[in-house]
Amino acid sequence: MFGKRILILAPHPDDEVVACAAAIGRAREEGATLFVFFPTHGCVARETLWPWQRRCYDFYVKRRLGEAEQTAHYLGITAVNRPLRPARFLWRQLPGVYAEVQLAIATCQIDQIWTPAYEGGNADHDALNAMASRLTSKLNVLEFAEYNFNGGKIRSQQFPFPNGTEQTLVLTPHEQEYKRAALEIYKSEKRNLNYVDVRQECFRPLAAYDYSQPPHPGTLWYTRFHCVPFRHPRVDFTKPADVTAVITRYLSSAP
Repeated sequence: MFGKRILILAPHPDDEVVACAAAIGRAREEGATLFVFFPTHGCVARETLWPWQRRCYDFYVKRRLGEAEQTAHYLGITAVNRPLRPARFLWRQLPGVYAEVQLAIATCQIDQIWTPAYEGGNADHDALNAMASRLTSKLNVLEFAEYNFNGGKIRSQQFPFPNGTEQTLVLTPHEQEYKRAALEIYKSEKRNLNYVDVRQECFRPLAAYDYSQPPHPGTLWYTRFHCVPFRHPRVDFTKPADVTAVITRYLSSAP
């Protein structure tokens, strides 16, 4: 089910826990060696914060990366990079991210990729999934459900549209506590992780998506608060149409 040398693509530090903490444990039990690649450090850009928060920006980044390092040690995985890119910029910089992933694959002799699903949870997640689709001719690629808002409901650890290839891991009580403990390490993200269902994890071979279209009809997770009449730092005002346009251009121009 799992590869021998696995690279987890975690768009932001904490996604490696939300998506696949228990799967990491089971893969390690099977003898796998796991690495994690973070395209971003998880904090929004300095200019996105409230003006009075900006002087503390370096502290916020250092704290988040420290949490990622502590989590990697707890999960028994190896981080292959120390990211400089802020969150919400991954989807705009796919060629650069792809080059970094290619280097990690070669350096770590990877035979399997784990990536977040294309589910509208976050623009960075969706773009990384599209980028991972370029690797399916060379490597085994699995996608993990994290969270989505299909049908106007919060859904955790389940795909918007199952296709019959899904594998669901029902977490044991020990695995549930293990995952909760890993989530607790990310104290800086505590307010953003209360949706995570620790009873199961769900993954499948990367599905064939039409990346020119949003992952599902209706409101996507990251657009739920677009009605806020001012630029709040915690609201990602990215438009899905912009994301799909960037992804489509990137895939059409890729060799």
